[in-house]
Amino acid sequence: MHKFSFEKLDVWIESKELTKSIYNLTLSFPDSEKFGLVSQLRRASVSICSNIAEGTSRISDKDKAHFISMSYSSTMEVLNQLILSYELEYISETNYSNCRNRINSITNKLNSLRNYILKDKN
Repeated sequence: MHKFSFEKLDVWIESKELTKSIYNLTLSFPDSEKFGLVSQLRRASVSICSNIAEGTSRISDKDKAHFISMSYSSTMEVLNQLILSYELEYISETNYSNCRNRINSITNKLNSLRNYILKDKN
């Protein structure tokens, strides 16, 4: 089966795995958060990998870098929501730490990818 360029990127693979983890984690959230943190966490996490995928299809490097920046912003949104979820005791310290470690890896890769796209092109 043919793979598109974004499917070969480690950062996309990691962000997709984070999204699946977020979906599983939020299954145990209180019902009262169904339209709150659950929805926000899921949408923001999907946005990380979706923006990577969409960005790779853009023609200009400026557009590609813009979508990687949007992906980074969505990653920060997920982190913020995970902090709140942890402080509200919806997730364990272990799950919080695991997600935070994944986010550190993803943001480092996003920064590297953005820098690579824009290298010597400004």
